[in-house]
Amino acid sequence: MPAGVVLAGGRSTRFGEGDKAVADLAGVPMIRRVADRLAPVVDVLVVNCRADQRGAIAAALDGYDRPVRFAIDPDPDEGPMAGIRTGLREVETTDSRYAFVAACDMPFLDPDLVAYLFERARGRDADERESPSDPRRSRDAAVPRPTDWFETIHAVYRARPMADACDAALAAGESKIIEPLFELDYAVVEGEELDRFDADSFENVNTREEFEAAEERLRE
Repeated sequence: MPAGVVLAGGRSTRFGEGDKAVADLAGVPMIRRVADRLAPVVDVLVVNCRADQRGAIAAALDGYDRPVRFAIDPDPDEGPMAGIRTGLREVETTDSRYAFVAACDMPFLDPDLVAYLFERARGRDADERESPSDPRRSRDAAVPRPTDWFETIHAVYRARPMADACDAALAAGESKIIEPLFELDYAVVEGEELDRFDADSFENVNTREEFEAAEERLRE
């Protein structure tokens, strides 16, 4: 039972006025576009947000064909690492062990790539005997690296180990979102393995200019 976690608790400071999570992107709230992209590959959707966002996001997701759960930030504005932690703690209360984590401003997510990341994280079937050197063994995470940088907010994580690693990093005063990853057994998806998927999957819509460009593409 794979889960999706969508991070929506940021303040959208580069976007201008309004919450970009629910901004109307070519007739559909942006977070709904992300959720719709995930629908074919997840069984439950968890939205991490602030308490004051919940009503508008719930309205944007009304009628969604997967169960929607909210993971409200206990202390808003702690950053994306805290959002991942809070979202994955909610995943732990479901039947899901793995979750794909994405930002609410990624309307071009490639569901085929998401499905593949789940496969890479799960590795062999849990009932099969695993060898530590077998690249097909199950991992705590599968993270794409299309350039020199890991795409940590476009990755699959085993919920409990990643949430624990985020807690430890936050307690240590770490702010870089990459830090928890280094505490996990993770698979890197890069090079030719990644080239068969849509590179637009990693695209973020941060500014009004990027929003308008995305809207134009979606209306074509």
